[in-house]
Amino acid sequence: MKCQLLIFDWDGTLMDSEARIIACMEAASRDLDLAEPDKAAIRNIIGLGLQEALQILFPDHIPAVQQQLVERYRYHFLIADATPSPLFSGVVPMLHDLKQRGYWLAVATGKGRPGLQKVLNDTGLEPLFLATRCAGETASKPNPQMLFELLDELGISSEQALMIGDTEYDLQMAQNANMQALAVSYGVHERERLLQYSPVECIDNIAELHNWF
Repeated sequence: MKCQLLIFDWDGTLMDSEARIIACMEAASRDLDLAEPDKAAIRNIIGLGLQEALQILFPDHIPAVQQQLVERYRYHFLIADATPSPLFSGVVPMLHDLKQRGYWLAVATGKGRPGLQKVLNDTGLEPLFLATRCAGETASKPNPQMLFELLDELGISSEQALMIGDTEYDLQMAQNANMQALAVSYGVHERERLLQYSPVECIDNIAELHNWF
């Protein structure tokens, strides 16, 4: 397929951040003396906006408590937690190569803007991306709004773009935007779960993803 714009999810697609997200959610729960969700439940909500994730993980708590959880999670993620969250091996040369070959690169993530800015600064990758969208400044996945905003900003059609992600939320969002999607199975959702959304391909590692292009 021919495409100009490659829109990457972040967590689980470019960065191996699962352990850090789980640790920060557990710590936020402990801060408020709430029962910690099990790891599988936290893993399942990776990719959603933080507010939407907390509504799933803590449905019985009032919005004020959920807002406190937002604040504690952000504290741990941005300041206190030291759990490593490295880029997947091969991501940096892949992105540089794609950029040099003329692809336009963008990010559509469930992270909030402070979290995305932190990892862009930490990795030095910000100059590679023409545009980024985060949950919290637009609708959360699987709503297609963040994709529509990226397309509008860059002046490109959905037929010229490809969404790349590791969760069903990424693939549903692409479907809702009438955009093709490429699934990666090395992140948080299993291959069988991803294949339900008819991606153009399901890729098992970064080297294979790089070669696919």
